[in-house]
Amino acid sequence: MTVYIGDDFHPHQQTVCYMDTTDGEIHRRELKHDHAQIREFYSQFNGDVVIGLEAGNPCRWFEKMMSELGHRVLFGDAKEIRLLARSRHKSDPRDAEHLLDLLLRNEFPVLWRRPEQSEVILEQLRFRHALVQQRTRIYNHLQALAHTAGLPKRSMKSISAKDQLKEADLSQTQMDQCDHWLGMLKDIDSRIKRLDQWAARAAAADSIASRLGTQPGVGVLTALCLTHTLGDVSRFRTSRQVTAYVGLDPVEKSSGSRHHIGRISKAGSPLLRFLLLQAGQAALKSDAQLRQFYKQLCHRRGHAIAKVAAARKVLVRSYIMLRDKINYAEYLRRGVVVGRSDLAVRFVQQPKSR
Repeated sequence: MTVYIGDDFHPHQQTVCYMDTTDGEIHRRELKHDHAQIREFYSQFNGDVVIGLEAGNPCRWFEKMMSELGHRVLFGDAKEIRLLARSRHKSDPRDAEHLLDLLLRNEFPVLWRRPEQSEVILEQLRFRHALVQQRTRIYNHLQALAHTAGLPKRSMKSISAKDQLKEADLSQTQMDQCDHWLGMLKDIDSRIKRLDQWAARAAAADSIASRLGTQPGVGVLTALCLTHTLGDVSRFRTSRQVTAYVGLDPVEKSSGSRHHIGRISKAGSPLLRFLLLQAGQAALKSDAQLRQFYKQLCHRRGHAIAKVAAARKVLVRSYIMLRDKINYAEYLRRGVVVGRSDLAVRFVQQPKSR
């Protein structure tokens, strides 16, 4: 006996459409997110229970509850699910019925799910990134106060600049604001420092992240984010699939004789794209080959496109290192060998004309 359940999941409620293969009868039900009620409803099903949901909803509590009950939860690609819909009409009951229909026809577009440990690490990285953004906003507020006091332009990250701002001629309201921002800044700095220490320990204990860290520009945060965002890279057949997964692939809009390549899709993790952009800029300092590529592209297409291209280079290199389980030194050695052999082949097949 197998029970298939199409679940249109929302933050505070869910609409389910389910069928038991023993009788083939379809039932519908709307449930509020009362945990006791949800557990009671799903506890009535025995045997093999398969639940299909659209990916993207925060439902870790529901997934954990279904795991305790012994039910299987499948997450599907929301875009593919919508494309497979037979009707343009959309409502919660229709969506639940559509999910059930895909499960019954074995056409449910199941997505790969990260392990729970990877999700925990990525949550910590996102939390650190949010703290850094808050710190940047605080620095901007302090800089605005310094401009109000007529202080010379300088970075507010230095201790001397903060001391100079405290001694500046500010009103009582501005002084209260300055003390408030400096107090918040001290707390955020301590939290970021603790997260940096945690990330260093996590990367040192992870052999894959340590291997990625041998690449120029790839630090602890980028290595951890790459490792736990990409996960098992064997599911990618080519590097183009990896760049599309991260959202660094340019979107093409061509028709007939018109050929246009637009901006990147930004379909993947915003945090990973940000870290790859930073890693690409850092790698320019020590990677002569990447620096030459960057300068040539800057001359032809501008700095913005060159930055994205450098980030994509770092991503493709990381994918090859993950796929072949090699470090950066071995990657360079293979590249030199292949490059020389290609050069020899070209010289033999296409000799220079005299």
